[in-house]
Amino acid sequence: MRTERLFPDQTGIARAAALLAQGQVVAIPTETVYGLAGDARDGLAVARIYEAKGRPSFNPLIVHVPDLDAARQIADLSPQADILAAAFWPGALTLVLPLRADAGIASLVTAGLPTVAIRVPAHPVARALLRLAGPLAAPSANASGRISPTSADHVLDPDGGLDGRIAAVLDAGPCPVGLESTIVGWPGGRATLLRPGGIPAEAIAAALGRPLADHQADPSAPNAPGQLTSHYAPQATLRLNAAAPAPGETHIAFAAPGPFTLSDTGDLTQAAARLFDTLRRADREGRPIAVAPIPNHGLGAAINDRLRRAAAPRA
Repeated sequence: MRTERLFPDQTGIARAAALLAQGQVVAIPTETVYGLAGDARDGLAVARIYEAKGRPSFNPLIVHVPDLDAARQIADLSPQADILAAAFWPGALTLVLPLRADAGIASLVTAGLPTVAIRVPAHPVARALLRLAGPLAAPSANASGRISPTSADHVLDPDGGLDGRIAAVLDAGPCPVGLESTIVGWPGGRATLLRPGGIPAEAIAAALGRPLADHQADPSAPNAPGQLTSHYAPQATLRLNAAAPAPGETHIAFAAPGPFTLSDTGDLTQAAARLFDTLRRADREGRPIAVAPIPNHGLGAAINDRLRRAAAPRA
């Protein structure tokens, strides 16, 4: 299969929609990372997503929709979910909600769970495509467990990318947020952080007027995407909280200059946007990687979550 690279114009968006209607999978831009999209109502298309990624089928997917009305056709929103949707949609927030009986979503999307992970992305190209193509299941457009893609070039990277395994990539340039969405659910009836991401947990707690509960995920039975122990991983091993590199290590700096720095000024928003691209560039050095300490607040909590999973022992 030859993977088409599509321009983010009316013609390219229409071509992407046509491929999706045929049951093909297409990498699409969002403000967080590039997603590997398939029609969320088509079980065969969803199976092609899992096949292209090599993703375990017990790991649920996020459904992307163009607006809140479309989300209500798929999931039941509680009053707290309504508050968060009003505050953060469109944007980098995923809500795990009860799946409606008449949602029409393929069971593979939810991995058989009674809940569905759903969000309204803010990226204008993604929203234009969603208005044409309907609800799309879209995990990150990379081989399962590898570094998430924040550009079309990452999607098509000959070393571990998806070139030749998917129908097309809709190329709209780099992703501005650069981290996957924050995921919130209500297991046990209390608003709970299921995955840190592109919206700080503090902002979500402020919108709700109460702190979020912490969740201890079971990697063998995830109830939301992004909970596997080893994830977002480069080929090289990672050593975290390294103020300086050991001999033979490539150093990823923070709040300091260098060829591999997340932010020379200590800006966590900039660090989040640069994280996956910097990991990829450092990985090409072919040496172990040492990463400087990152403050564990705001977007730093999400950055540290990704780094811990990237450094976890590989299966």
